[in-house]
Amino acid sequence: MIWPMSRWRYKSPQRNRRIACPPQTPAKKAPANAPAVMKLSAFTILIPDYDAAIAFFCAGLGFSLTEDIPQGPKRWVTVTPPGENIRLVLARADTPAQRAALHNPAGGRVWLFLQSDDFAADAAKITAAGGTFEETPRQEPYGTVAVWRDPFGNRWDLIQAAL
Repeated sequence: MIWPMSRWRYKSPQRNRRIACPPQTPAKKAPANAPAVMKLSAFTILIPDYDAAIAFFCAGLGFSLTEDIPQGPKRWVTVTPPGENIRLVLARADTPAQRAALHNPAGGRVWLFLQSDDFAADAAKITAAGGTFEETPRQEPYGTVAVWRDPFGNRWDLIQAAL
């Protein structure tokens, strides 16, 4: 059974491994008359192997391993980009349909966008970690951008906003 994170995130930190992740504090409760707010907190990326994905995102790109919890044959693994609250859930592709989607998860479209303050340094970091750029950087009205693919088939834009 997968428990909602609020059941164990703060109560039992010894149940999960946290690596290079600063302690998080629970969100403040909104006043009773405040409108409900929804926030995107996590999304799933299919991967072929947990440890390879952790190495790519954490050792290669500098993300933090937020959770790595054994769940029988599977694991609940999340990583968090530096300075962000949104988590990427690294989900191992186990079924034939999931494995087929590994190298075409969004029908060939870019579906992930990584913002950069230093395009050249981050592009070098991505390449050294095993990412592959599909084009040279180009200038758009919104900034410098290039499409790259991670080792698991996901297409990303690396973007540095225009000044």
